[in-house]
Amino acid sequence: MLAILLDFHWTQLLQPQFYVENGGLWLILFVIFAETGLFAGFFLPGDSLLFVAGIFAHTIGEGATVAPGLSHEFLKLIGLGAIQNEWLDLLVLIALVSVAGIIGNTVGYTFGRRIGPAMYQWKDNLLFKQRYLQQAHDFYEQHGGGAIIIARFLPIVRTFAPIVAGIVAMDQKKFSFYNIVGCIAWVSTMILAGHFLQKWILSEFGFDLKKHLEVIVLGIVLVTTAPVIFKLVFGKKKKSV
Repeated sequence: MLAILLDFHWTQLLQPQFYVENGGLWLILFVIFAETGLFAGFFLPGDSLLFVAGIFAHTIGEGATVAPGLSHEFLKLIGLGAIQNEWLDLLVLIALVSVAGIIGNTVGYTFGRRIGPAMYQWKDNLLFKQRYLQQAHDFYEQHGGGAIIIARFLPIVRTFAPIVAGIVAMDQKKFSFYNIVGCIAWVSTMILAGHFLQKWILSEFGFDLKKHLEVIVLGIVLVTTAPVIFKLVFGKKKKSV
């Protein structure tokens, strides 16, 4: 722990491998909860973290480089033995992360319902920008309830969509449905993509993604942020015209 603190730099908070290697499962769950439920967590690496977690799914119980397997650790924790199985590791990981994401969005929604309207009066600061809130609001207005699902796949928007849903007093049952469906779809897609893409590339080309995580993460960031950047750039052009 001391070595981690001595070598720590704030830029590591943007690197998913930092959370996987130094915190394992529990830190991953916290990051997903914070990124989907707390407006201060918009900068956390949700998509890339899930992708990398999928790559390390079989060894992520307590830390990606040392743990014997997620299913082993979790099943031992709840008293069901020490079974190690690839699909069980993935299912347990997807289930736990989905629960964290669902709870995170629920917290964001509740926060929006209670104090959301006052947020429009807040001034910009280091952790809060009015433009982020407005972007999420516009996205929600355009796509309706489906925005809760679509927003799961969009950085920044993902953080504020449940808060906006609370601000506009979206029906709680309706929100819960979209919240659950969207979270499971997002988590499953990213984790399974990371896991099986790693296996396929390693088998077919002998290329180990674990040794090139920086490139993989950069690619994911570019792909997932492209829609947001496109909307910002061309949205402003349309308004100016």
